[in-house]
Amino acid sequence: MRVPSLAASAVLLTTFSISCGLTSSSHTDLHSQDVTLPGGQTIHVETMISRVDLMRGMMFRTSLAPDHGMLFVQKEPGLYTAWTYQVEIPLDMIWMDKSHQIVEIVEKVPPCRTKASQCPSYGGTKIAQYELELAGGMARKYGLQIGQRLEF
Repeated sequence: MRVPSLAASAVLLTTFSISCGLTSSSHTDLHSQDVTLPGGQTIHVETMISRVDLMRGMMFRTSLAPDHGMLFVQKEPGLYTAWTYQVEIPLDMIWMDKSHQIVEIVEKVPPCRTKASQCPSYGGTKIAQYELELAGGMARKYGLQIGQRLEF
């Protein structure tokens, strides 16, 4: 059996990483998009659509830039809650209805570092189809309020 050289291994790993979308430029992959806030600011978001992505969400993230976030897309409107089990940073959670109008905001949700069964749920009091998660304090900084509409 032939063992590839270190240089050949690096080339193969780089090629594999690029083809699988594992590069550092996540904004250019198929699961990211821009969300425009009512004040004209643009947030670069990772879009979570699959069941696995919706469940994993922000778990294990240690930071989130002020102009980045995560957008959770449900198949249909409903009462959707969120929690911060295994999330490492405080979050602002913004729920929107099917027309992208903000219906609920919960600010500075703390990480939950206990057992999953002891982590509280947030939101889910209004019918929504989308949830935007930003770093804690950003909803207030951007002036987000119930009734405003986001563009995406």
